[in-house]
Amino acid sequence: MHKLPLVSHSSLDQTIAWRNHSAISVGQFLADVAALANSLPASQHVLNVCRDRYHFAVGFAAALVSNKVSLLPPTHTVEMVQQLQAFASDVFCLHDNPDCDIALPKLRYPVNTGLPATDMEIPSIDAQQVAAIVFTSGSTGKPLPHVKRWGSLVKNVQAQAGRLGLTTDVAYTLIGTIPPQHMYGFESTVLLTLQSGNALHSGQPFYPEDIIDALTHTHGERILVSTPLHLRLLLDAEQPLPAISLVLSATAPLSEALAHKTEAALQAPLMEIYGSTETGQIATRRTTQTDEWQLMPDVHLKSVDDRLWAEGGHVDIPAPMNDVIVPTVDDRFLLQGRMQDIINIAGKRNSLASLNHHLNSIEGVLDGAFFMPDELSHDHVTRLSACVVAPSLTAAHILAELRKRIDPVFLPRPLVFAGSLPRNSTGKLPRQALQQLISELVRGNTSVTEY
Repeated sequence: MHKLPLVSHSSLDQTIAWRNHSAISVGQFLADVAALANSLPASQHVLNVCRDRYHFAVGFAAALVSNKVSLLPPTHTVEMVQQLQAFASDVFCLHDNPDCDIALPKLRYPVNTGLPATDMEIPSIDAQQVAAIVFTSGSTGKPLPHVKRWGSLVKNVQAQAGRLGLTTDVAYTLIGTIPPQHMYGFESTVLLTLQSGNALHSGQPFYPEDIIDALTHTHGERILVSTPLHLRLLLDAEQPLPAISLVLSATAPLSEALAHKTEAALQAPLMEIYGSTETGQIATRRTTQTDEWQLMPDVHLKSVDDRLWAEGGHVDIPAPMNDVIVPTVDDRFLLQGRMQDIINIAGKRNSLASLNHHLNSIEGVLDGAFFMPDELSHDHVTRLSACVVAPSLTAAHILAELRKRIDPVFLPRPLVFAGSLPRNSTGKLPRQALQQLISELVRGNTSVTEY
């Protein structure tokens, strides 16, 4: 039986978290884990919805040392919780919110553990133990489970630490703007902290002033783990920003312009991470220097029936890729958008990702997205629409700029203006939410340009 330690820190005195401007040692973390583990019910499955990132990390670790499985669904809606309960009837909810209304047996995170932080031993976990099950929504809407074993998770984030240069003696603090329940947040703030000897920031700052406050009041070398949406909002606030060591971005492609602007404002290199719920993170790139993505060590892409699959390294079960990927040389590739986003109009091909990139590269567009309907228009052709947040621009100006960048067959019909786009907490834009917004704006005839 091959076992791997819960944390890779070399001393119980090392800092593993910052919470309320105070350092939490590895020893205190292990004491909190042990105390919570003793309080967990006998149930095998845990839905950990703790908002405090440190509480989430303690909850995940307590479940792990108790041989329980953490369930990580994409949302916590009533329907999703019901589907989780159908998947695992014994699931209970660990939370730190007094107003938690999730309809499951609940355990509130304890305020004080009361255990001393001395003489703690670092637990070792069987590499084959199931640590988490993450879910994606299938075509029918039913969540599809993907098993994550402890050994694979450790291999994954250790490869990430090596790629990012976090294996030195420098102590970093990871500040995340995304929830720890999201696969990216789970890997790049919680697991990366546990397995790289560094620390996490307990908060989840969203608004620019909160992000700046977290960066300013965190000691030592800081890494911002964020998304294109949060980075754009942060830079658009035009507030003085503290210099940090590194910026990570994921969940959506980052434009080269925003990458350059981010590096200049934060005086730090920016690395993008590419992956999926099924595979975890499998590649990185420094966007200001190259369009190519570099695969993680030992991960490779294999062509099967005209589709690429990821396998090797931490990817235990080969998984088909849902993006259009063009291998270049060795372990590198180009990303050309999601398969379902490929558009063919009048014999010309493009992708929603590319169109969104050009729309958002227009000066003055704060946010924007194209939408492709499922059905054809009354004249039996595909009509793309687009929704933009651009209070200082006119539709005529945006369309003129788009004509310089894309073929006219892809111009949006209609183009609608909104105060904001219905993005979720990770910056993603659910297709159904965008469709509903555009429909409401068109029906209300609010800021619509049709031509």
